[in-house]
Amino acid sequence: MTTPAHPGRTLFVNIPVANLQRSKAFFAKLGFSFNPNFTDETAACMLIGEQASVMLLSHEKFAQFAKLPMADPATHTLALYCFSVSSREEVDAVAQAALAAGGVEADGLEDYGFMCSRSFYDLDGHGWQVMWMDPAAQKGPEEFATSTQDAEAPA
Repeated sequence: MTTPAHPGRTLFVNIPVANLQRSKAFFAKLGFSFNPNFTDETAACMLIGEQASVMLLSHEKFAQFAKLPMADPATHTLALYCFSVSSREEVDAVAQAALAAGGVEADGLEDYGFMCSRSFYDLDGHGWQVMWMDPAAQKGPEEFATSTQDAEAPA
């Protein structure tokens, strides 16, 4: 049973970056664009999808919102960010673009048949995963496996 979506809700994930212009250039090389209405010299609104954005914030701007001190991404992982792409080939293309732009590979290709992913760290040490999932598997891996077995069964 699925939970209904909440229309009108938009997700903004805020992450600190050491150099905003450098981070914007890095993510632009991965194919992301920015909403100019929410971008200035201290923050950039990176568009992920219709209802989700990542706010790249200078350390000073991030500190205005956070009540606790920032963790050092070299020694702590606080979150892993995952976004989907439209094909297996795009998983490789985005991961290769991240590495070419200065990112560091976290995990090589993870292939589960119905989905695959690759992971990398951005210029600030934030963990990212780019993934593709077969549209037929959107109902869940167990139902996908059952439907695949039914399709392969002799008639």
